[in-house]
Amino acid sequence: MEIIEQHSTILYVLAFSLGLYLCWGIGANDVANTMGTSVGSGAISVRQALILAAIMELAGAYLAGGGVTATVSKGIIDGSLFAPVPHLLVFGMIAALLAAGLWLMVATMRGWPVSATHAIVGGVCGVGVAALGFEAVNWETMSEIVASWFISPLLGGVVAWCLTLSIRKLIFNTEKPVAQARRWGPMYAFLVGWIVSLVTISKGLQHVSIVLSSVEGQLLSVAIGVGLAILARLMMNRIELDERDDRNFHYASVERLFIPLMVFTGAAMAFAHGSNDVANGIGPLAVVVQIIETQSVSAKSAVTPFMLFIGGIGIVVGLATYGHKVMATIGRGITELTPTRGYSATVAASVVTVAASGMGLPVSTTHIAVGAVMGVGIARGIGALDLRVIGGIILSWFITVPVGAILAALTFYLLRSIFV
Repeated sequence: MEIIEQHSTILYVLAFSLGLYLCWGIGANDVANTMGTSVGSGAISVRQALILAAIMELAGAYLAGGGVTATVSKGIIDGSLFAPVPHLLVFGMIAALLAAGLWLMVATMRGWPVSATHAIVGGVCGVGVAALGFEAVNWETMSEIVASWFISPLLGGVVAWCLTLSIRKLIFNTEKPVAQARRWGPMYAFLVGWIVSLVTISKGLQHVSIVLSSVEGQLLSVAIGVGLAILARLMMNRIELDERDDRNFHYASVERLFIPLMVFTGAAMAFAHGSNDVANGIGPLAVVVQIIETQSVSAKSAVTPFMLFIGGIGIVVGLATYGHKVMATIGRGITELTPTRGYSATVAASVVTVAASGMGLPVSTTHIAVGAVMGVGIARGIGALDLRVIGGIILSWFITVPVGAILAALTFYLLRSIFV
């Protein structure tokens, strides 16, 4: 306890600074997952994507980022084992933040779309083993998280594949694709608003003291979906199309009509990303703050709105500064995207990510986004995928966990030697 009391100020500074640093890395690297499909499909520009993402990332982090934070902060490491030595847990969480942040920075500079979730989970495991041995890690929770890494891209791919086929059947493979696009477009917009708001309202608002009953949540979600559908209808009606071009190039006209939907889905994915990935930076920070303030290891670490706001700010700054480095990989590298394909991939990724966030699973938005884009490509045939790019991405997934663990363990040993 004396160690924490003596160095409480510097530990505070380190925790908040490195939490902000890690969230910067999350924004810089994972922007490809949030807005890569929107930009890659040509629906919006890079500048528009950054502005949209900045607003929605902050909203997702603040409104729906509390549930998954608990899993990262106390689910992976058995905190009770650190009760006699709480300062070791403080060093461990700070080390995990620094290790994950460093790896994300290196990967971003190289243009690698790695998983921030992998980095921080690997870092937390690494410091747990370095501090107290293998028994400090909750391997059952780890197995659930690891399973989610494999399940999430599969879910993202299946949902994206189904959406792509539905658009093909309901719109493209009809006698009047443009008319059908105007008819079904608002329904696809309703789907985005309803599902994302339903999961957020039912699972993600309790930490900001907003509690709604299931009936109230359903009604509000439907209302948001209907509002989004009406807005989509108005925006699609404003798009003027040449009737002669519609007869000869109706596929291109349909793609133009889906551009407003890509704006909505890009916003939904940014919201989903903020709700899930802010936990990576804020979870360990919450543990450090709780131990410094209470001088003990608690089963729960309070996540304050200020922490979520700090995490959201870090993500937004990362988006604006180095986000372009990895945006092209998901947007153009895996398969060729158009607004309809980008819509399918982004909706699938946002739905799976927000649902996982509501259930408290720190899934990888990288895995979900890649799986969703692959699902869109598979709907066109395996030849539509760039297997070389996909192979490189999957390799980076396997590298990130051990790199995060090793860097965190080394950083933990360094901090312990400095302060103890």
